[in-house]
Amino acid sequence: MAMTLRLSPEDERALTLLAEAEGISKQEATVRAIHEAASRRLRRDQVTTLSAVARERYADLLDRLGQ
Repeated sequence: MAMTLRLSPEDERALTLLAEAEGISKQEATVRAIHEAASRRLRRDQVTTLSAVARERYADLLDRLGQ
């Protein structure tokens, strides 16, 4: 599926610098940035879920340690 990406001049410059620094095309830099952002988001969501589970599981112990 093709898509048109409209960027502000500042975003265009940032993308150009990123692509040049990585030695890749702007298209590849865009795809990598999307994948990296998605990966970070999924990891953050997983950590949040695991943290909530641990806090619930060890609530009594955490309360005692906090005293």
